[in-house]
Amino acid sequence: MKIGVPKEIKNNEFRVGMTPGAVREVVAHGHEVWIESHAGDGIGMDDQAYVAAGAHIAPSAADVFERAELIVKVKEPQAVERARLRPEQTLFTYLHLAPDPEQTADLVKSGATCIAYETVTSSQGGLPLLAPMSEVAGRMAVQAGATALEKSHGGLGLLLSGVPGVEPGKIVILGGGVVGSNAATIACGMGAEVVVIDRSVDVLRRLSAQFGGRIKTVYSTRHAIEQHLRDADLVIGGVLIPGAAAPKLITRDMLGLMQRGAVIVDVAIDQGGCCETSRATTHADPVYVVDDIVHYCVANMPGGVPRTSTKALNNVTLPFILQLAGQGVRGALEANPHLLNGLNVANGAVTNAEVAQALNYQYRAPLSAIAHLPRPA
Repeated sequence: MKIGVPKEIKNNEFRVGMTPGAVREVVAHGHEVWIESHAGDGIGMDDQAYVAAGAHIAPSAADVFERAELIVKVKEPQAVERARLRPEQTLFTYLHLAPDPEQTADLVKSGATCIAYETVTSSQGGLPLLAPMSEVAGRMAVQAGATALEKSHGGLGLLLSGVPGVEPGKIVILGGGVVGSNAATIACGMGAEVVVIDRSVDVLRRLSAQFGGRIKTVYSTRHAIEQHLRDADLVIGGVLIPGAAAPKLITRDMLGLMQRGAVIVDVAIDQGGCCETSRATTHADPVYVVDDIVHYCVANMPGGVPRTSTKALNNVTLPFILQLAGQGVRGALEANPHLLNGLNVANGAVTNAEVAQALNYQYRAPLSAIAHLPRPA
């Protein structure tokens, strides 16, 4: 199979769909990989590193899209990339369609088969292709929040760790999943006061066992969130409903309960954000202020540490890339129900129930939507 990896073009996105190590593995299985020139520069891997791994270098993104049967990316395709997709192609990347009607419409129109990393499942019930980036984002959220709390960035002017004789800052984490538990790890390491709020008692039990007395766990209710917002210095939003828009746990009115200069880091912004006043920002311009509260809502946080993020992502995407290339797209999707759960758009239809509900599309069963694809040899 011909696999194409274009250079990411989203603002300040330096990750790349495949490392030279991943390319070498795919080529060893008899497949052809075309990498856009300079696609790996952001992770310190030049074209020669890819050539040594067996890749072909394409002079442009248009050339990659023209040649490839399977497009492997990191972030959702931008408008110019969506216009290049063809019905016979498969796109494998993060999509986050529920809060993005424009992208969804373009992908439906393209007729391409679009598999979203974030809705691929595992036999353990997790989201294996989302987990590593959630780990990175959760850990980054604390350091991003710590920076935003500095006075020069509009924050309280507070050091989260405190110093002898001065109490540490209070971090409230909404959601105790992968993002929340990783944020708690870094927050505890900094010596901050940490409160994790979640609606699952099982999650709270797990976190209590993991962290012991170093964090407080609180069952999520509107009242509990309001109470802990009052003296929070940093709030980290890490809630997730797979494939669906994030619930708005912090309303505009709740900002009035918070201290002036407190910070919200909304890691859920890829799915629309869990704060009513959240809007996506970039690494180039990451923060803004609403009602005296600093908002950090960078939609591709792991892109700020692309070398770590790309390696972590390739560790989990490579087996699926090999499966798609080796068995053919239809064969791989029919054989692997967890990969099939990643199918969001195919043959001009939305095949993810949560996305269909969020954007008022008629849902089509995934297996029905791929019946037009060639059967595996």
